[in-house]
Amino acid sequence: MTQLPDFMSYKDKFSREKFVEKISRIAKRAGAKLVYAALLLYYTLENDKVSFKDKAIIIGALGYLISPLDVIPDAIPIAGLGDDLAVLVYVLHKVWGEVSEEVKQKAKNKLNTWFDADELLQADNLFNDSPDSEPV
Repeated sequence: MTQLPDFMSYKDKFSREKFVEKISRIAKRAGAKLVYAALLLYYTLENDKVSFKDKAIIIGALGYLISPLDVIPDAIPIAGLGDDLAVLVYVLHKVWGEVSEEVKQKAKNKLNTWFDADELLQADNLFNDSPDSEPV
């Protein structure tokens, strides 16, 4: 596996407004899997029961997604968002116990506004690149 960047250095890039703007702009190009991962983290961030440590790594990952200056620039077709997805899935693994069923449903509901049924199937295999995948 490729080594992940220090996404915590991107925590200052995160803001709710920038996240909503970026995810709205790239949704179709990024695909349902990346958008679902981002929404899961974003909505988990809103939960008061999530620890400060977990919120910090979520903010770092979302800041990395928002930043135009990451390891592989987003403008590069396909590969440009691959590093973003790797960071989001890595952090989701770390905080998966904090992701409630309510958050999962809220994220799926939002996905329905951007993707059709066939595209939504991508989100069902969120952890499929990992040997210890967990169903979503």
